[in-house]
Amino acid sequence: MEIERVTILGAGTMGRGIAEVAAVHGLQVTVIEPSASQRTAAAEQIGASVEKGIRRGKLAVSSAEEVLQRLVWIESMQEAAAAEFVIEAAVEREDIKVELFQQLDEICGSDVILGSNTSSISITRLAAATKRPEQVVGMHFFNPVPVMAPVEIVRGLQTSDATVAATRELAERMGKQAFAVADSPGFAVNRMLMPLINEAVFALQEGVADAATLDSLMKLGCNHPMGPLELADLIGLDVCLFITNVLHRELGDPKYRPCPLLVRMVDAGRLGRKTGEGFFHYDS
Repeated sequence: MEIERVTILGAGTMGRGIAEVAAVHGLQVTVIEPSASQRTAAAEQIGASVEKGIRRGKLAVSSAEEVLQRLVWIESMQEAAAAEFVIEAAVEREDIKVELFQQLDEICGSDVILGSNTSSISITRLAAATKRPEQVVGMHFFNPVPVMAPVEIVRGLQTSDATVAATRELAERMGKQAFAVADSPGFAVNRMLMPLINEAVFALQEGVADAATLDSLMKLGCNHPMGPLELADLIGLDVCLFITNVLHRELGDPKYRPCPLLVRMVDAGRLGRKTGEGFFHYDS
């Protein structure tokens, strides 16, 4: 199945990252984003990111303009009617994603694969909201998308072999390494990562060490490129809390109980890099 056009829902951090790597690797990309300011900001950020990649010798493209010409920014969901392959990158809320998949199911052609960049929500449940469950798949990229190599290809209960194969082919076309995983809470990476982050927050809450010390020990002692608290700030503490709650609720194991400090940080609006304040402070 040769995919030449990709439609992406959402121009937030993940959506624009996915759009960038798709366009850099020669795909024609349509980004559906209702917010005009978000569309403008995303286009500017992609242009700046591509220029930086060219300067550093990381990208085999002649100019940022070459990449930007492959991107079309639109407001209306109805434009998804022309899609060949859809990647949903909306906010990590199941009710919103279910509604989007119901709309896409009505708008898109019957042969179109509907993918979701969700980091924890059940692909089987998203698929059940459509009349094409065999063509619904998880395509979980990692932040920052232009830098991080893997993509988790998540197979729902009814996802077909053909859908998984086409999704893998698209991920590899986009320069990524694709790994098939089961539709389990948190999939593979977040099933392992979120307990690590959560335990680091517990260690901070209990005064084992300060945030900088905990992160430095993990970087130097475990050869991690980034400490768990800094990584949590990058991911977004609200996202970390959401995924941890999913693990706790769906697996029913108390070891996934979110640390009360993580809950308080989110309640206070200290979400990490995107708000300028999390476990560490970030200049704008």
